[in-house]
Amino acid sequence: MQKKSITKVVFILSLVAVCLSAWVLDAHASGKRGRAKHIILFVGDGMQLEHEIAASRYLFGRDTELSFQKLFYKGYVATWDVTTYNRYALAAGLPTYTPAGFNPTVGYDPLKGGFKPYPAQTSSIDDAYFLTKLALNSADTPAQFKYPATDSASAASAWATGVKTDDGNIAWKPGDPAGGALKTIAELLREQKGFSIGVVSTVPFTHATPAAHVSHNVSRNNYTQIATEIIRTVQPEVVIGGGYPGDVGGASAGFRYLGAVDYAFLKGSDSTNPYVFIERQIGIDGSVSLLEAAHDAAEQGKKLFGLFGGPGGNFESPVAYDFPGTPLIARATIENPLLKDAALAALKVLSRDPDGFFVMVEQGDIDWSNHANDFQRMVGTTWDLHAAVEATIDFINQPDDGVDWSNTLLIVTSDHSNSFMRLHADLTAGDLPAQVGSTYPDGEVSYRSTEHTNELVMLYAQGAFHVSDFKKNEGRWYPCTRIIDNTQLYHIMAEAAGAPQASSLSPIVERPRTCN
Repeated sequence: MQKKSITKVVFILSLVAVCLSAWVLDAHASGKRGRAKHIILFVGDGMQLEHEIAASRYLFGRDTELSFQKLFYKGYVATWDVTTYNRYALAAGLPTYTPAGFNPTVGYDPLKGGFKPYPAQTSSIDDAYFLTKLALNSADTPAQFKYPATDSASAASAWATGVKTDDGNIAWKPGDPAGGALKTIAELLREQKGFSIGVVSTVPFTHATPAAHVSHNVSRNNYTQIATEIIRTVQPEVVIGGGYPGDVGGASAGFRYLGAVDYAFLKGSDSTNPYVFIERQIGIDGSVSLLEAAHDAAEQGKKLFGLFGGPGGNFESPVAYDFPGTPLIARATIENPLLKDAALAALKVLSRDPDGFFVMVEQGDIDWSNHANDFQRMVGTTWDLHAAVEATIDFINQPDDGVDWSNTLLIVTSDHSNSFMRLHADLTAGDLPAQVGSTYPDGEVSYRSTEHTNELVMLYAQGAFHVSDFKKNEGRWYPCTRIIDNTQLYHIMAEAAGAPQASSLSPIVERPRTCN
């Protein structure tokens, strides 16, 4: 009898220990409800779930082993913009978009596109819904028809400002009204919470995604205007990106992405220049030089500006090799930093601010690889994102530096899908499909577009904002689903930082009594 009692006590204590262990794990993973002093937003430009799976198979031989796929929260995001909405609306004979009284299912219809992204859902998805070109205006000719999908500028503007806008707009209201600049999440948190702010990208720092967080313009193509605003007016604490205008291997991006005067300002000793400036140099390891510059900036209490990139303005993409059983990805050049080193350089400078920081880190060349239907390059660039998130997780896990999961919110998502890529073979670790340019003669992979698509993308998160605060946004616009709209990410981040904002959007949502 006594032996049974002891056994029972041991069992109960063991059960309690397991429960406490699970509670601690959950608290560590999902964070604590309260203010996030540090917000780190990663963006895989043009990345959809099928791309993630392909890269994970190459690296690990399994589908969900990427660093960000293991974050505690997982959800889905609708990415449509005003232009996408209006193409679908015209085709259906419905009114055009208005912020007061729009129907979200015109922008994305889960009954046609799926309640989950492919291949999480494989049935009841109408491919033609994504792959039929539509007119934007009734007078358009067929040559003007386009696939209904957001571009990077309006997508980034959506989560940066909480507002849906037109294709090509950089934190600017739809319709391009005079004085239509929208305050971004970075500006809001700097103003209200004293945050330092930064942007990091493998594409030019004046490109759509980084620009939408720290500048405002009616056109994403006004690169030199955007550069001037970033460098002279907004002056983020960290800017790292492409756009280097110098000669690289006999070619140059020139002064397309920033003007000669602004470039000279960054390189010069003008007393009003707040930056420690580092740029691409022949034969010099960009990761090392950038991290050295970050150390100097932190020591001197200055801001950091890193200007890299190749002839087209972008960082040269990491290269994946076809070695079945032995995945290998190598740098295309040492002269540009890897994204993980750029992210760590930014974190080194930003984390010195006791008030907190916001940083957006983009792997922008995933998008370019998918526009080119280049599977090999897609794997290399997705690995670059994976490694950067992994390094950031390690940074957060470092003890005694004031940055931990209780005060840091890490988010990883994509601005839109691209290429309608599908896998047709169980590729193993280190194994790449037979590829000739952008064709796949053995049928292991297929692409049905070279453009963006309106498919759902993934959302991953972990840290200071409790998982329930993400879940409460699921289905608000799309009842009976786990879909979050990209504009809702703005409100999630603002609320997490203790600066909640009222939404200016008024969707008309029909809620069923029950969900099947």
